[in-house]
Formats: sequence, structure tokens, C-alpha cells
Amino acid sequence: MKNHLFARSVWLGIVVLAVLPWLLPNAFMLDVAIRILFAGMIAVGLNLLMGFAGQISIGHAAFVAMGGYASGILTTTYNLPPSAALVCGAVGTGIVAWIIARPMLRLRGHSLTMATLGLGIIVNLVLINEGALTGGPDGMAVGPFGIGSLTLETPMAWYVAAAVLLVIVVVLSLNLYISPAGRALRALHGTEVAARVMGVDATAFKARVFVLSAVIASLAGGLLAHYTGFITPQLASFMSSVQLATIVVVGGMASTFGVVLGAALIVLLPQLFGGLQEYELILFGLVLMVTMIFLPRGIVPTLANRFMRGRS
Repeated sequence: MKNHLFARSVWLGIVVLAVLPWLLPNAFMLDVAIRILFAGMIAVGLNLLMGFAGQISIGHAAFVAMGGYASGILTTTYNLPPSAALVCGAVGTGIVAWIIARPMLRLRGHSLTMATLGLGIIVNLVLINEGALTGGPDGMAVGPFGIGSLTLETPMAWYVAAAVLLVIVVVLSLNLYISPAGRALRALHGTEVAARVMGVDATAFKARVFVLSAVIASLAGGLLAHYTGFITPQLASFMSSVQLATIVVVGGMASTFGVVLGAALIVLLPQLFGGLQEYELILFGLVLMVTMIFLPRGIVPTLANRFMRGRS
């Protein structure tokens, strides 16, 4: 039953993505849509860690920045093809994530949250201080993305690429959810002690999902860098990590479709309140407070639960 529901939801999402660009009024809104798709990719990956495994991270933007800067540096400074640079960035990010995963994920609760915050701060400071490679606080230009003779040049081409990748990541997440590994991760989220008693290698499962989440963030960050053509250390800032965590919480932890909806809402909010950029952090705080009070499980899970109770 759940598999059929997932399949119908994916096909509905594909139809919406196919129709959406033709309904957007201008190029600016198409740009916003592309940024939503990238944010959705990153959030779906982060949801594997936060929603499935129950490991709270507020430093995930560090992996986005690693992918973005790796792709930018390797293409600009070392003249690697963009596709090769993207892969190298993802592999390098995965290795870093694997190295830090086991010691970091032994922590729990507030200790883990602070450790992920520390990771984000370290990456942000490295990007600011290593000006010879990264351009320092001013950032660096990144060339266009292409594979062989095919180059993504137009906004519509970028939209199609981002939409396809989002669908792939969503399908990956749904397949993981219904797999034995997904059930083990959800058991860890529920009660780690009970999961260990049942034979789940908690540390190994958490490390693997941490690495997978980091690699997805790196790939999205690399592509986003090529799309925007310019990146700054702001990509790894605390605010960026808060935004990603807010997307997961607001949309609904452990809800793949919920975090995609959360990405749309959170990316759109600054556009709706364009003159209030200095209050952006306050705005996100208010959104979190309202969500936790009225929709404690996030938008999609809470509304779905109320709908099912109403039908019963």
C-alpha cells in the first residue's frame, strides 16, 4: 500500500515539475524555482540524517560549501572538466564525512548539535582565511557546467537538470525508507538502545547515512556553484545551516515529500519579504516556533495524520 502511494506521489511530482516552468510569470521566478530544486535536494539528503536516523545537524551547509568550492577551485585553478571536478568534490566530501562521522556520531543530543555547529564554523573560517585558493571573504567566480560538448547555459536547461536530480534523490530516499536499512535507521530514531539490542550496528548505520547525506549536499553545492557562477563563504555560514535544518523541521522530519515542500516555503519566504533581509533569522525563528506549536511533526506529517483521523 505504502509503495503504491509513494509511486503515485512521485509521478504526481514529476507532472508538477514538468508543468511548473510554463506557469511561471518571468525569468526571476524560474531562477527561484531552480534554487528551490537545489534546496530540496540538499534537504532530502539532510532528512536522511535528521528525520530517518534522528541525528540533529546544524552544520550541514559545510558540505554544500565543500562541494561548491571543490568544483570551483578544480575547474578554475586546475582546469579540470566540470563533471570531473563535481565527482572529485563529492568523493572528497564523502571521505571527510566518513573520517569525522564515527567520533562525532558517538555524541548525542546537544553535544552532537554543538559538534555539527563547530564543523560549520571551521569550514566557514577556512574558506574566509585561505584567500589564495578560495578568494577569501569576496568569494570566487565559477565557470559554467558541462559534460563533454553539452553545456548547461539556459535557465530552462538548468531547471530540467535540477528537476531530474531532485526526482532521483527523492526516489533514492523513498527506496531507503522502505528498505531494511531504512527500518534500522528509523529504529535508531525511536530508541537507540532497543535498536542495538535487536542487533543494529548503530554507529555504522549512522556513519553511512551521514556520508550519504554529505555527498548529496556536496553534489548539489557543486552544481549550485556552477549555476550561480559565483560563490562566497556565506555558503557555509551558520545562517545557511539554520535554513537547511528549518526546511527539514518545517516540512516534516522523516517525510521526503514534506521536506521538498519545506524547501519551497523557506526559499520563497525571503522573496515575499524582500525588504526584510536583516530580519531573516528572526523570520526563520518565528516560522519554527509557529510550526512547533501548531504543526509539531511538520506540515505534511501533521496534516496527513489529521486527514487520516478525520476519515476514520
